[in-house]
Amino acid sequence: MDKVTDKKPAPKKKTATAKASATDKKPRAPRAKKVDEPETVSVVETQEETTQAKSPATVVEIQKPIIADGRYVFATGRRKSAIANIRLFSGKGSILVNKKPVGTYFFNRLLQETATRPFHVTGLANDFYFTVSVSGGGMNAQAEATRHALSQALASLSPEIHRVLKKNGFLTRDSREKERKKPGLRRARRAPQWAKR
Repeated sequence: MDKVTDKKPAPKKKTATAKASATDKKPRAPRAKKVDEPETVSVVETQEETTQAKSPATVVEIQKPIIADGRYVFATGRRKSAIANIRLFSGKGSILVNKKPVGTYFFNRLLQETATRPFHVTGLANDFYFTVSVSGGGMNAQAEATRHALSQALASLSPEIHRVLKKNGFLTRDSREKERKKPGLRRARRAPQWAKR
């Protein structure tokens, strides 16, 4: 049998004419930059973008809509298994959660701020008040469901308010919920400890 050998062909040697032609080439002149292309991005724009990314909750001047006397805007908000049904009224009044003042029902100040955050973002805290009935879930989920419902109600009043609330992420339904327990497992996915012997 003939032995098959994989030999690479020897590289071709450059001739004297090829060397001469390589050295005869003139160096290229640098390309002229096009006038349309901007050299640098303006610093102000990039700073604005970064500040918006870090703190999206910015107070904006908005033309204040009015709801007629005796009428209200109804909206529903959800978070985890909590459901909040809200009635938004125009004017000054007390904010009630399940027929209790907001400070009494949401005893934690952080929960109170979470529930009324859309008012502070839009700057409409002194122009509207609401009553809300919340059920299901824990206190944190109920506060976030109230925030979602309040955002939905305010967004229906004008497109400017809708734009501000959308930018701050208050109109998005946060659907994350605890996964159900499975049979044979300790939790949703936690398996019992396995022993070799």
